[in-house]
Amino acid sequence: MSFHYETPLVDQSELAQARAVMGAGMARILGYFREDGARSIRAIEEAFTQGNAAAMVIPAHTLKGESLQFGARRLGGIAESIEQTARRCVEQRLAPSEVGGEVAMLRGCFNETLALLESAAPPSGTPRPPMPGLAGTRPVTFGTAPRTFGRRTG
Repeated sequence: MSFHYETPLVDQSELAQARAVMGAGMARILGYFREDGARSIRAIEEAFTQGNAAAMVIPAHTLKGESLQFGARRLGGIAESIEQTARRCVEQRLAPSEVGGEVAMLRGCFNETLALLESAAPPSGTPRPPMPGLAGTRPVTFGTAPRTFGRRTG
């Protein structure tokens, strides 16, 4: 059994924080996560089958970051292991065969995680709760000057 199974599927406090920040938009963002995650997993599996460590790095990195924004610790950890091993394999010019176990766990963990996250998402139309520590404060407003990047103009 892999050490990844010792990691909780989702950190509930991080999920609660993500839910508070995203509010009703969480359902929409989970839709993006579903699409991007499936695309990343396909790319990782194909690269693994071809023995192409370099092609595993970016999709594993992407999946790791997207998973951790929801507190999906196990999926993020598996993706991080794949990413780190693939980077090392690229540097040492090795085939990524040692991440076969992680690649095999990836799809099932993704599906289980996604089901849990979707069940925890607030329904569409639910207002976003106030951010802790910001209750009663006025929103920040910006001047009417046109937005520019870099140096000030005019």
